[in-house]
Amino acid sequence: MTENIRQVALRIKTLREISGEKPEALAAVLGVSADEYRRYESGEADIPVSLLYEIAGHFKVELTALLTGEEPRLHHYSLVRAGKGPSVERRKEYAYQDLAYNFIHKRMETFLVTVEPRAGEAPGHFNSHPGQEFNHCLEGTLKVCFEKSEVVLNPGDSLYFDSGQGHAMVALEGKPARFLAVIL
Repeated sequence: MTENIRQVALRIKTLREISGEKPEALAAVLGVSADEYRRYESGEADIPVSLLYEIAGHFKVELTALLTGEEPRLHHYSLVRAGKGPSVERRKEYAYQDLAYNFIHKRMETFLVTVEPRAGEAPGHFNSHPGQEFNHCLEGTLKVCFEKSEVVLNPGDSLYFDSGQGHAMVALEGKPARFLAVIL
């Protein structure tokens, strides 16, 4: 695992210990097995962004604090220049760039997501998290898979959905797909 994943795992463990929660209790809240949670907290396994979002909500901290170790400070506006938002290394098939990492008390999370093509068009891991999600395709062709259906997005297409249902993204045509993701 990368150093970034280990640092995020350490922040989560520290928050859990400060709160006095046992690993088993937090695993139950997150809907994962205690063993799986321990692998996340030890840095042995990559933590899905959807789970990080739930952990941040559970401990009432900004997602940015989990990802970067720094609290957001800006109140009036947040400017992130092209290519300058911090990268979030979560899964090899997705690259996230946080587009509003330094604004305090955000009501939504915004990411520029790049999905790399992979062999076949079958989705990988399905994510789910509380709330709703808006995706706007910028480049490439993106297949958004749900447990019982799928939608193909081309540049300029948008999709709004209940993010509590399992969802996964697949880049089509052997090319990366990029989209704006807004999570509420």
